[in-house]
Amino acid sequence: MKISRNPETVHKPVAPYVHQIEVTGPHKWLTLSGQLGMEVDGTVPENPLEQLQLALENIKRNLESADMQVGDLTKLVFYLVGDFAAEQRRKIIGDFLGEHLPCTTMIYVVALAAPVFKVEVDAWACKDI
Repeated sequence: MKISRNPETVHKPVAPYVHQIEVTGPHKWLTLSGQLGMEVDGTVPENPLEQLQLALENIKRNLESADMQVGDLTKLVFYLVGDFAAEQRRKIIGDFLGEHLPCTTMIYVVALAAPVFKVEVDAWACKDI
């Protein structure tokens, strides 16, 4: 079972996320390597917002291949390079998550594995079995 909490002793979340998710009982975990904004054919769009959209789509595809869904996500870590339009970034992430609120962390970094990459997203998911 997954229980989401925002303790009253901690500040309210500053974006769509929860402070903690407790997992108990029989379950399966899925840990993903950092997902890039890269198409199946290896192409990478120049636009960082398009890369963000693709990285999230790649997370969804990974979840589906493990018989899981976005609602099973427990944690997302966003690594971003350069300027991102905050409102557009929030919309892309919000559209991806829908009503689901995992734990999240957003980190701006100087660079990723290659200069073309502007986004990488780590993800963890858990499904009750």
